[in-house]
Amino acid sequence: MAEAMSRVGEDLSPVEEMKASVAGFARDFKGFQGDLKVKLAKQEERMMTLERKMTAAARPLLSAAAEESAPHQKAMAAYLRTGDDDGLRGLEPEEKALSTVVNSDGGYLVDPVTSEAISSVLSSTASIRAISNVVQVEATSYDVLIDRSEAGAGWATEVADTTETTTPAIERIAIPLNELSALPKASQRLLDDSAFDVEGWLAGRIADKFARSEAAAFVNGDGVDKPTGFLNHTVVAESAWTWGNLGYVATGADGAFNGPDELIDLVYALGAEYRANGTFVMNSRTAGAVRKLKDADGRFLWSDGLAAGEPARLLGYPVLVAEDMPDIASGADAIAFGDFSAGYTIAERPDLRVLRDPFSAKPHVLFYATKRVGGDVSDFAAIKLLRFAVS
Repeated sequence: MAEAMSRVGEDLSPVEEMKASVAGFARDFKGFQGDLKVKLAKQEERMMTLERKMTAAARPLLSAAAEESAPHQKAMAAYLRTGDDDGLRGLEPEEKALSTVVNSDGGYLVDPVTSEAISSVLSSTASIRAISNVVQVEATSYDVLIDRSEAGAGWATEVADTTETTTPAIERIAIPLNELSALPKASQRLLDDSAFDVEGWLAGRIADKFARSEAAAFVNGDGVDKPTGFLNHTVVAESAWTWGNLGYVATGADGAFNGPDELIDLVYALGAEYRANGTFVMNSRTAGAVRKLKDADGRFLWSDGLAAGEPARLLGYPVLVAEDMPDIASGADAIAFGDFSAGYTIAERPDLRVLRDPFSAKPHVLFYATKRVGGDVSDFAAIKLLRFAVS
């Protein structure tokens, strides 16, 4: 029995040695762990100190970067929340392409501090569209039917035979629709990165250019791929007026007014059936000269509108200031007077179309805008001109 117990003790001695070894390792590990914690704490303290120094040095740059990215973050957050990509697109005619490479061609627009709108320095102009007959058509031309001849008539007696009288004839004036177009382009990067709505700005600029182009054509257009302006027709002295021409009244002075009487002559050169709807048309410089005219009693012929939005009046008739009318000069027909709702017809298709084409000129996006419009004199008796000439 004693011998057996001796053998068991011998078998347990390695276990005891292992326990002692494990206990020693545990003590050594705890010591190492304590040293490691101290070293990590010191390292963390050094890192925190370095981070504070770096943050203090970089704070201005970080602040600017945060401010710069804020609009983009807001737009992305809105898109992720609601699916509304208007903000993303917002952070998105002239022959030159728009790009971010050249500042004047769009580089200025990339800065997110840029104003959300561009103040246009372009001047707008009134158009005789405001006083003309405007019709919308879905065809390539518009025909105006004119009845300008008289029906024959005569007195009859009770017993005499009735004689045949003349029958009025109808004439037709065809007004073709011509196409205004614009094809500006902008780089996709500019559309992506600009600080405001470039597409909306381009659409506004195109519409403004179209309006000014057609306004000029309605006055001076030669009829070649554009409307025929009323001043493009043959102008003859009122005493020799015939259909197909416009009649004029002379001021009696070369390139100047001879007095207020010629304006009165101009008004009464127009037939009574048109005079009730008569309107004067002139540009700003001519209007400035007319405002100085007085009658024999010293009263100005010109009077401003009585209410906001009402046009000024000359001899009691409204005045449209259209900058496309010629200046006062020798032989110039600088003032028109007439019933333009009868005398000039504008035919147009009812829509302005814009095609966005991102494929044909990559990496640019093309914006192809078109509008179809035509115009011409529809009644040559309804418009008269004042010519600044002796006769």
